Parts: sequence; C-alpha cells; structure tokens
Amino acid sequence: MGPFRTFAILAAVGALVTAIALPAFATGAPVAASAAQTTQKLAADHAQSIVVASEATAPTATRSAFTATTPEEIAAKKAEEEAAARAAEAAAAKAAADAAGAATASVRSGMPTIAQPGQVIYPMVGGSYTLSDGFGAARSGRSHMGQDFAAPIGTPIYAIADGCVTTSQSDYGGYGETIVLAHPGLSGANAISTLYGHMNYGSRAVGVGQCVTAGQYLGEVGNTGWVSGSCLHFEVMVNNVEIDPLAWLQSNVL
Repeated sequence: MGPFRTFAILAAVGALVTAIALPAFATGAPVAASAAQTTQKLAADHAQSIVVASEATAPTATRSAFTATTPEEIAAKKAEEEAAARAAEAAAAKAAADAAGAATASVRSGMPTIAQPGQVIYPMVGGSYTLSDGFGAARSGRSHMGQDFAAPIGTPIYAIADGCVTTSQSDYGGYGETIVLAHPGLSGANAISTLYGHMNYGSRAVGVGQCVTAGQYLGEVGNTGWVSGSCLHFEVMVNNVEIDPLAWLQSNVL
C-alpha cells in the first residue's frame, strides 16, 4: 500500500498542476498577440507626418523711400520735400489769385463807357476823387510830373479819349501798376499819350496792342509803386514830354 499510495498522490499533484497550467497557456498566447496588434495599430493611427519645405521662402524686405544713411541726411531730405510742397502751394495760391483778378478785370472791362467815341473826358467820374498833388509839386530830387486824383482803392479809372495801349505793366518804375495809351486821333502834328499809374493789383483790364474808346474802363485806383496813399497818378505827354495834365484836360474836355 505504501508505494501505490505515493504514486497516487504524485499523480493527483501532477493532474492538479496540469489543470492549473493549461488555462494559463491557453489564454496567455492570444492575449500577447492581441496586445502586440493593438500597439501597432495605435502607433499607425497616431503617427504624425512632418513636411519640410525643399526651399525656404525669404521674407519680403520693406525699404524706406529715403536713400539717406544718416539722421542729418534724412532731416535734410525732409526739409527739401517740405520746402518743395510749400513752394507748390504758394504757386497754386498765386495762380488762383491771378485767375480771380483776371476774371474780375474781364467782367469790369465789359462795363459801359462814360463817354462817346472821339470825346475827351476826365479819367475818373466827378465826385469820386479829390485833386491832390499837382504838376510840378516838389519831390525828393525831382518834380511831380502828373496830377494825382486821390480816391479809395477800387475806384474805377477810364480812358480819357480813344487810343491804343502801348504799356500795361505790373511794375512800371515808381508808378507800380500802370497803363499808357497813345492817342493818334488827338495828336495832329504831335504825338499825345496819357499815363495811368498806381493802379490796384490785378485790376488792369486792357493789354498792350488793344485799342480803347473814350470812357472805357481801364482798371482801379490803388497804391502800388512809390506812393503814400491810394490815388491815380495821371500824366499827359506831348512828344514824350510831360505837360500839365490838369491844364490840358481843362482845355480839351468836351
């Protein structure tokens, strides 16, 4: 009974060990395979791709409009541009003022005359002026060669007789804005001309070569040139020699 019993016990132990080990082996292999497959799948599902450009794109460089390389040069460039802008603005303003003056003169040149062709009149309407310095009045180093008709700036001035414009100038010596007319119809054997000086800026309504009739609007009283107040400086010349204009007017006004 001893050996048989020992064998039975050993057999029972072996059977028990087998019963326990076989399920472990049966379940262990598939689990390991499943785990390996799952890891690979997860790696594939979560794989990341890195795309590297074959050529790098250079950033766009923004350059200044200035070519200067020092603060002083930059300041000089800015000052130059500002001066050019101011000059352009001044030129535009002057052009606008000249255009406005020309438009005003054009409108006033269409004013009706205050005389008939062939008539001789005073250069201003009676009551619109006061006679001031006359012919021969003392001046520094010379004599006054005309008759002044003092009046407010803007008072109209008219041609004293039919004639043609020989001078229409903005700066005629000390006379400032000036018009000179030649009067062939009044001359006879002599050349008679009249001068209208110190006229207002931009008011001259006639140009060189234009012919006018007695009483035609020429411009406005001003204070341009060498003068202390607003007035018309009027001269009469016979063969380019000044004579007393007031005496001449008194003798010839019809």
